Amino acid sequence: MAQSLAIGAIGVGAVLTGRPFALVGRPLGAALVCLGVLSLASPALADQNVMAADNGTVQCVASAKDLTRISLAGDQFASVSKITTGNPAEDFKIVNEPVRGDIYLSVPDGFPRASLSFFGTTRKGFVYKFVCQVRGLDAEQVFIANAAITSERARDWEVQTSPEDAAVRLAQAMYRGEAIDGFDMRASVLEPVMVGRLQVQQVGEYRGAEMKGLVLRVRNTGRQAQSLDENLLAARGALAFMTPVSQLAAGQEAAVYLIQSNGAR
Repeated sequence: MAQSLAIGAIGVGAVLTGRPFALVGRPLGAALVCLGVLSLASPALADQNVMAADNGTVQCVASAKDLTRISLAGDQFASVSKITTGNPAEDFKIVNEPVRGDIYLSVPDGFPRASLSFFGTTRKGFVYKFVCQVRGLDAEQVFIANAAITSERARDWEVQTSPEDAAVRLAQAMYRGEAIDGFDMRASVLEPVMVGRLQVQQVGEYRGAEMKGLVLRVRNTGRQAQSLDENLLAARGALAFMTPVSQLAAGQEAAVYLIQSNGAR
């Protein structure tokens, strides 16, 4: 039996990749797919990931024995400013790598200070103050994201089509577990709540500039089959609702994808 996927989106209907899409408020076609909980892309645990703002302070860790790389998401370092003490044992080095615009820090053997600090100016005109604790033997990587840049990239993705079509595209990307430029993808696990006999738990989130997508795990705790209905599960402000199955048998669970405008609850 061919598998299909049903999505509701306000305003338009479309057929994408052979799967039927319907409008919110109109009947959703039945569909059968295996439950595939969204696998959210995340960097290695050893890497440091920091959200920064213009003129803000970035707290990080710099290696005491190896190199520390600092990279900007969607931006590059233009210049760095630091104090030189004149004492070689206390002066750390900063090298600006010209191709990617990253910087690399290194401290001399026997560096006596517990932390180092400097200012970085980016090509997009942002200024950050860095305060890095010096410790550890291994190389370190620090990835800096700025919400202003991230929101700009997400908005560029969203305005490629109408808001209704963008909601459908977001739902489709969430179903496939795809990364979207500018969208913050996170495993956002909340306590489950009961909606009738359905146990609903948020397990993931895509957040962009004007819209966000929620990944819900829905389980039927009752003894009878329960319909998955956008009027039951879609909160106020919903732009699109996607369900991989039209009904849940007793004890069955499935992923549900809900698209909302940012700020909606």
